[in-house]
Amino acid sequence: MATTTSELVFSPQANHNFSRILSDLKRSNLSISNRLRSIREDADFVSEVASAFSRPLIANERCGSWYIPPANKAGSAYFKSTDGHTGQWRFSTRRLNLNLLGIIGANDGCIIVDSTRRGKRMPDALSKTVPIWCCVLNHVLFPETPVFHELYTPPNTVSRSEHAQIEARIPEHVASLKELDINVDALRRELKKPLRPMWVTQESQLLPTDHVFDDFHAVICCTSSRRVLGGEMSEGGYIQGAGDDTENWALGLTPPVFWRHEDILLSTPEADLPDLVRSLVANAVTDVNASRPREIAPSLFVSCLPLVDSPDSSSTCIVTIYSKTTDSSTWVKSPSLMEVGIGKHKLASRNLRLALLNINDFVRRFLERESDSNSSLEHPDPSSSDKKRVLIACETGKDLSVGVALALLCQNFDSEGNLKPNIQPAGHTKNDIRIKLSRIMTAFPEANPSRATLQSVNSYLMG
Repeated sequence: MATTTSELVFSPQANHNFSRILSDLKRSNLSISNRLRSIREDADFVSEVASAFSRPLIANERCGSWYIPPANKAGSAYFKSTDGHTGQWRFSTRRLNLNLLGIIGANDGCIIVDSTRRGKRMPDALSKTVPIWCCVLNHVLFPETPVFHELYTPPNTVSRSEHAQIEARIPEHVASLKELDINVDALRRELKKPLRPMWVTQESQLLPTDHVFDDFHAVICCTSSRRVLGGEMSEGGYIQGAGDDTENWALGLTPPVFWRHEDILLSTPEADLPDLVRSLVANAVTDVNASRPREIAPSLFVSCLPLVDSPDSSSTCIVTIYSKTTDSSTWVKSPSLMEVGIGKHKLASRNLRLALLNINDFVRRFLERESDSNSSLEHPDPSSSDKKRVLIACETGKDLSVGVALALLCQNFDSEGNLKPNIQPAGHTKNDIRIKLSRIMTAFPEANPSRATLQSVNSYLMG
């Protein structure tokens, strides 16, 4: 008698093998070579958008930089998708992105490039976070012109209900920006017109134009990847948002290294790619300009490790922060050099809170010693305060070093960069800290202190 389909029984081992085969197929489709080819394909589209709109390309970090060759990249932005998530709808006072205003004003707009995961039409950073940013800035920079205050969101992505809920929260965002006491007049001089977001995807029809929008500066939000509704296996190797989640696939590869070695990376078989990538990363030439200290406040600098130059120890107090854990009794190497080992990642951020007391005492002693030596001179050098510097360095130059600099700025310096007569005891308010942080982020937009780092700084400063 013939066996019916319903009577067929697959063994548990067969089911396990089938699941493993599907996992292997998915993993092979998400290979490094497929990701790099997808990035290259999407970068061609971004280039077409730049030609069509004749405006500079801005990478929304970290993902956006993969889709722009470094020679074509005019700047970076940091608009987080989480700030645009449903129910969040935040205006970040930590990520002000005010560095974009000069670029926008000089070029009658810009193109912000980002991508998103499979299935989404565009990232929340472009559909909601950027529109919130444009609307809030228009309120603050053009308060006398209510017609400029309208919120614009893409109707094919943001529902009317969500749009209304976002709009209802604009006043509180405007108030939070005003609390930072930024120089509105200086920012207003950067722009001739208000900001208005526009959206471009691979579904858009691009027509070459050098059109000037008479009533606004266009902030063109470009989603680089095409939308994939099914599984990756149906796309012939194409991966939507291939440049995202680099910690899971890139093996240390960065956009500059990719674009510098694009041809060989795209022509190398998958089996040989991991070794090639590791070799290219190990031999990558350090960007000297990126490694140079950045002044984030008067007399206060941050840098990444290793330090390119050896600053003058008589005029510069150096604090270096390393990812190995060391005993605090070994940190002080000389009156002007401190090497702090607090571990890495979240452990480092937790250890930072306790380390800040030692770091602040060390820096304070250096500054007071230099101040005393200058005051003892018969004819003090009025410019000596300009010669005293504090340099904080960590592996990235953007996270822990920025957190330490923020704590030192709040504890030791006034708004003009002068040394405070006495250390202010713990008891800073969140708003005081937020104002200082916003000034750092304005001076150094690439800074990226983690939430854990800032929590440790707040705990230290607020007692």
